[in-house]
Amino acid sequence: MNSKNIKTITVETIVRADIDSVWDCWTKPEHIINWNFASDEWCCPKAENDLKTNGEFSWRMEAKDGSMGFDFSGTYETIIDKELITYKMEDGRFVKIAFSENQNQTTISETFDAEGTHADEQQRAGWQAILENFKNYVETKK
Repeated sequence: MNSKNIKTITVETIVRADIDSVWDCWTKPEHIINWNFASDEWCCPKAENDLKTNGEFSWRMEAKDGSMGFDFSGTYETIIDKELITYKMEDGRFVKIAFSENQNQTTISETFDAEGTHADEQQRAGWQAILENFKNYVETKK
C-alpha cells in the first residue's frame, strides 16, 4: 500500500472507568468476546490475543443467525502498556489505538486506514459502534 494515498478514519469515546479496567477489557479474550461486534445481531464467539510486539490476534465475528462471519486478525507492532497499541491487519492496513486517563475516565482514540470497498462513513459508523459497545460493556460491568 502506498501510505501517501491512504485515508485514515478516527473514532473516539470516553469510558467512565479507570485505565486498568479499560485495558483489561480491551486486551483480554474473556472480555473481547463480550463487546467486539457492531450490533446486537452479531457476536464474537472466539478471541485469541497475544498482546506483545509481533504477537498476533484473531477475533471471530459472526451474525447470530449464522448467515455470515469473518475472522478479524493482525499482528501487533507497538504495545505501550495502558497507553498505545498499534497493529497491522491481515490486509496490510494500519491501526493505532491511544488510551489516556483523566480523573477516572479513559479516552480511547482509534485511527485506522480506510479499506476502499465500503464508504468511509459506513466504516466510521461500524468502528464507532464497536467502540460504543466496548464503552457500554465496561461501564455496566462494574
